[in-house]
Amino acid sequence: MNDPVRVATYNIHKGVQGVGPGRRLEIHNLGHAVEQFDADIVCLQEVRKMHAQEARHFAHWPAQPQAEFLAPEGYHAVYQTNAYTRHGEHGNALLTRWPVLSQRHEDMSDHRFEQRGLLHVVLRVHGQVLHAVVVHLGLIRGSRVRQLEQLAVYIEREVPAHEALLVAGDFNDWGSLLRDSLGRVGLCSASSTSVPTFPSRLPLVQFDHVYARGLQQQRQQVPRGSIWGRMSDHLPLIVDFHLPKQRA
Repeated sequence: MNDPVRVATYNIHKGVQGVGPGRRLEIHNLGHAVEQFDADIVCLQEVRKMHAQEARHFAHWPAQPQAEFLAPEGYHAVYQTNAYTRHGEHGNALLTRWPVLSQRHEDMSDHRFEQRGLLHVVLRVHGQVLHAVVVHLGLIRGSRVRQLEQLAVYIEREVPAHEALLVAGDFNDWGSLLRDSLGRVGLCSASSTSVPTFPSRLPLVQFDHVYARGLQQQRQQVPRGSIWGRMSDHLPLIVDFHLPKQRA
């Protein structure tokens, strides 16, 4: 019998929604949302490590970095900064209930106006090695083309072909570019049909994806409802997989 693995990916928009004096702190609601996923692996983008200005503005700004704050009890939080700004820094994170064997980061910035990176975490899941890569690609198509090529080279260099692999995150792309580029390294989309995730209040396109190699997809879902439209400008994507048992 195969072993279940639930994966969620979510761009949390730095835990804040709105602009100007009317902006809202949503990080506490996001913490409840992450718990509801009941996921083995949660891939997060736009996660604050710290931000001095927001910490002064919001009375209930968490004392912990957001990755640690959002991690449910018993989960490991792995974080890596992608972008340094005037008042703080933010990046990608991975939360997991499974043991973390190692972590790596690679800069994927294509130009100085967008700081991007990938977070590579190696896990032991159901006794097997599973690689999880969290990405947040650029807004410009040309940047995404080059970043996807860099990602493919990274996978070929760092991930053994016989070990299971997940690549999840906000790809900022809804066309065939992802399928064609990632298919060259054996990755298949968990979405057989488009499941719009952006913008959250009226989702029209799917920017958020989970690609997999060496796992069997079972089910995917995108939570709906007014509360989900308030917490971030993206909706989360949740995918259930089976991890085939290794032959003795």
